[in-house]
Amino acid sequence: MNLDHVRNFCIIAHIDHGKSTLADRMMEMTSTVERRDMKSQLLDSMELEREKGITIKLAPVRMRYNNYDLNLIDTPGHVDFSYEVSRSLQACEGAVLVVDASQGIQAQTLANVYLALEQDLTIIPVLNKVDLPAADVPRVSKEVVNLLGCDGSDIIKISAKTGENVDQVLDAILERVPAPTTAERNDTRALIFDSYYDDYRGVILYTRIVDGTIAKGDTIEMLATGAHGLALEVGHLSPAMKPDPDIGTGEIGYIVTNLKTTRDAKVGDTITVKRAHTDAALPGYKNVKPFVYAGFFPVSNEDYNDLKDAVEKLSLSDSALQFEPENSPVLGFGVRIGFLGLLHMDIIRERLEREYNLDLVVTNPSTDYQVTMSDSTELDIKSASELPDRTNVVEIREPWINGEIIVPSEYIGAVIQLIVAKRGRQKNLSYIDERALVSFEAPLANLLTDFYDQLKSVTSGYGSFNYELAGYHAEDLVRVDFYVGGEMVDALSIMAHRSESQKLGRDVVAKLKEVVPRQSFEVSLQAAIGGKFIARENIGAYRKDVTGYLYGGDVSRKKKLLAKQAKGKKRMKRFGKVDIPSEAFTVMLKRD
Repeated sequence: MNLDHVRNFCIIAHIDHGKSTLADRMMEMTSTVERRDMKSQLLDSMELEREKGITIKLAPVRMRYNNYDLNLIDTPGHVDFSYEVSRSLQACEGAVLVVDASQGIQAQTLANVYLALEQDLTIIPVLNKVDLPAADVPRVSKEVVNLLGCDGSDIIKISAKTGENVDQVLDAILERVPAPTTAERNDTRALIFDSYYDDYRGVILYTRIVDGTIAKGDTIEMLATGAHGLALEVGHLSPAMKPDPDIGTGEIGYIVTNLKTTRDAKVGDTITVKRAHTDAALPGYKNVKPFVYAGFFPVSNEDYNDLKDAVEKLSLSDSALQFEPENSPVLGFGVRIGFLGLLHMDIIRERLEREYNLDLVVTNPSTDYQVTMSDSTELDIKSASELPDRTNVVEIREPWINGEIIVPSEYIGAVIQLIVAKRGRQKNLSYIDERALVSFEAPLANLLTDFYDQLKSVTSGYGSFNYELAGYHAEDLVRVDFYVGGEMVDALSIMAHRSESQKLGRDVVAKLKEVVPRQSFEVSLQAAIGGKFIARENIGAYRKDVTGYLYGGDVSRKKKLLAKQAKGKKRMKRFGKVDIPSEAFTVMLKRD
């Protein structure tokens, strides 16, 4: 194949700026998909993607235009899936940066531009939605010029919905994006940028061939894991799988293997073939580290094995998912799963419930903490219940993030107040025309539950937010435990800063009072730090009218019956078990 006639590029943008719609128009214009088969967001094949209107998984597709092969990778826009974006960029030479002509540059636009510049990609700026009445093309063009340092004439103004000027984007890709280069080696090297498990065909790898060729029937080897397998089928995606005799240098395609698990073929690994073997691995990707953890428990303990199998299957196609078994005295056996953010957690929970028909109890999301013990051992704990005896703990470090918020100038005060309320510190303030870029650092734990919602609320929906992990800081942290009916429920325990623990304890106890059902005896709800109780609420007992059938007579008969009832309630309180509903475990996510 002539490398000069190959272009590899991806589309990057903030959430909802029109990446998938632009991909649709490109496929339509290049006749990659028949008009009768066309539907909106065609590359978003997952049911959840279509329902929520967001891209969750990257999707490659090959298009033929003016005798050129264009390999496009459509990427997600949400901060939780930025790992998918960084992987896609490494398989490309160019990036189409889509900016909404009405909203302008947003936080995730900046983050994706930085990722593309790190990979030294050619960026083609595109202004989308120019047909909207709210579009402000001159203002947004100026923002893009300031950001990229490009010429105003380099920016292509399009409407992905109507198809206006989309052909100019395709022409710009041919002109501006460089063709793939090769090191003129005799051996074969290919980079795995995504993989998933197909129930019928086994492990399928999405690869970018850097040197050499991989043909059907080749014996393949993964350099990092050392796994060997067979290339049962190779080909390209358009967007359905189209088999080819082989895929060569510079091309993006798929390989159907006989491997049984994607752990044998990790994302970022280098593939080589037996007939043209090499030991020189490609740089690959840095290992992704989850920083939000939650316990997933089946409502019935009989479903534990089904849950474990389901999580294992999901982890085969989601390289960011990490999990380990967990046991709780109240909830029984379950799995603690690590995520890249709350949306990631939400998507996995919905997929487990829908695709595998599981009924789940999910505990409050938390982050991980680094603990130094008095004997100098270092522990990494993923939930508050794992914290060892406080007397042996020297120091607890929690993760902090570097965040960026882009917001119209009039909301700066409200945003800074919100950051301070979350124990954050503002670091920098700069302006992009009429909007401000607020840089800050803050503890991740305080931003987990409802920071994004509060930001949207105080900025009337105009604020956009992006963050990355910045390291661990030693803080005065305590474990807040919760007792229901005198029994400690370890799955409810949370880590908190000492200055916030009293208020947190009172808030959670008040929320628990709303969700824990009344019993035939009084139930106490308490919050405690160590052995000291800091908050309490009582749920009153149901009162059956035991004197209802009495008619007249002496009052002492009533008193006798009520005393007998009080005695019974006292006895029940000693032996009674409180059934804790599943909503109690996600009480931290409950909005005020």
